[in-house]
Amino acid sequence: AVGGRPMGIPKTGIFGLLDMVGLDLMPHILSNMEKTLPKDDPFHAVNRDLALTKKMIAGGYTGRKGKGGFYRLNKDSGERVKEAIDLASGDYRKAGKAKLASVAAAKKGGLKALLDHPDKGGRYGWQVMSRTLSYAARLVPEIADDVVAVDEAMRLGYNWKFGPFELIDQIGGKWFADRLRADNMPVPPLLEMAAGRPFYRTHARRLQYLTLAGDYRDVPRADGVLLLADIKRRQKPLARNMSASLWDIGDGVVCLEFHSTMNALNPLTLAMIEKAIRLVRERFKALVIYNEAGNFSVGANIGLLLIAAKLRAFFVIRGLVKKGQSVYKALKYAPFPVVGAPSGMALGGGCEVLLHCDAVQAHAETYAGLVEAGVGVIPGWGGCKEILFRWFFDGKRPKGPMPPVIKAFEMIGTAQVAKSAAEARDFLILREGDGITMNRDRLLADAKAKALELAKNYSPPEEAPISLPGPTAKALMDMAVKGFRLSGKATPHDVVVAGALARVLSGGNTDITETVSEDQVLTLERDAFVSLARTSATIDRIQHMLKTGKPLRN
Repeated sequence: AVGGRPMGIPKTGIFGLLDMVGLDLMPHILSNMEKTLPKDDPFHAVNRDLALTKKMIAGGYTGRKGKGGFYRLNKDSGERVKEAIDLASGDYRKAGKAKLASVAAAKKGGLKALLDHPDKGGRYGWQVMSRTLSYAARLVPEIADDVVAVDEAMRLGYNWKFGPFELIDQIGGKWFADRLRADNMPVPPLLEMAAGRPFYRTHARRLQYLTLAGDYRDVPRADGVLLLADIKRRQKPLARNMSASLWDIGDGVVCLEFHSTMNALNPLTLAMIEKAIRLVRERFKALVIYNEAGNFSVGANIGLLLIAAKLRAFFVIRGLVKKGQSVYKALKYAPFPVVGAPSGMALGGGCEVLLHCDAVQAHAETYAGLVEAGVGVIPGWGGCKEILFRWFFDGKRPKGPMPPVIKAFEMIGTAQVAKSAAEARDFLILREGDGITMNRDRLLADAKAKALELAKNYSPPEEAPISLPGPTAKALMDMAVKGFRLSGKATPHDVVVAGALARVLSGGNTDITETVSEDQVLTLERDAFVSLARTSATIDRIQHMLKTGKPLRN
């Protein structure tokens, strides 16, 4: 609870990260550091043998690859129960969320609120971070010529959200130095030299860092790096609301940035997409959809859906679904190229954004999928339609009307999420011409370059109808789902959701001799979404997801 998100380190937390690395590797790493580091290095004062970890390693409790570690999943009762080890007794007990006032304070006031709190969480946080941040400051210039290099190493190499000097700026350099002195701890020379000045500042709309000589210089950017954060320091947005903004990133390209909580999509987001379409059509060449948050988008704001469903305001739900379909379709057929540039999670409505782009330039660590079934609905903003049509026109698929329907049904019905950008190609979320960027700092530049290349002699795609098998295909899919239900692999509401999805993907009451347009599939999508939103089981799923962050199997 303390040694995780409040400190900006991976959400596994300190002990969860050790489980992931493997406890049996730690003695070797520590032994190597013991031999390599200078005798006066502070590491030697904290490095010691721990009887508990020795016992765990000897017993095969080496982390995730062994019987367990500091955490384990106990399946003895038939359910997966997360347990944590008691550091005093060495016994496992059910893991629960620590209820600490310091952690609650950190959610509102940041790291300083945590470190300044008098409870045991605050005291523990100070014990860890005071030494960690002091150690980092002590090692400059021994291991790096400037603070920027250290911060980048910790962010890129260890997945810290902020580097140590960025963290010092967050809590305040003067406050940190004064607290060290009050605790009779040495203040590193670099911190003394800073004399309360920040290690980073914005000057003349440029990000600068404090050098070892005591002056400020611009933070350098490597060739091929384009950061929206830098652009935002230098200009005002072309348009902005509470959920999204438009930025001029040069050469006739506009960037659409989502910035709501978790980048959840809502009516304000849709309004900004419409604004982007109008603006780019009138004055620019291309649009890139990108942001620098942890996740591209976790999908539509299901809290709004829950409120409307509980109020039985189904006309509102139908209107919102229809609006999203209309906006996304306008994005797809806009008279200019649109490039999606995701990183992190692109789920539900966020994935549907990508499906309506001309091209995608994805960060390698992109996790995309249509997960709506987990909350008791189906993709409602064109996701069913786009995946179905992509499988239908995929040249590698088996011939006939059934294979694309089955492929889309399996992917959407089981809420599959690609574990990487490369795997997203297997799902047809990414296509052959789409790109993958390894270095996230280069993602925006790569997406912009792709957009400009597409802008040369660009013409929007043309709609092409397809033929779908209709009720016969739905009957086959219904039979398959009932088989899963009988074998215990599907829940009662899974059957209901799958039935609604099957009707959409099979084309409703169509016949293989007829053609089906995109708008016809969108109508089926809309009707199915609203019908599912009327069910109490779907409302239960949404409430459970909002409360726990996990799907309800009802």
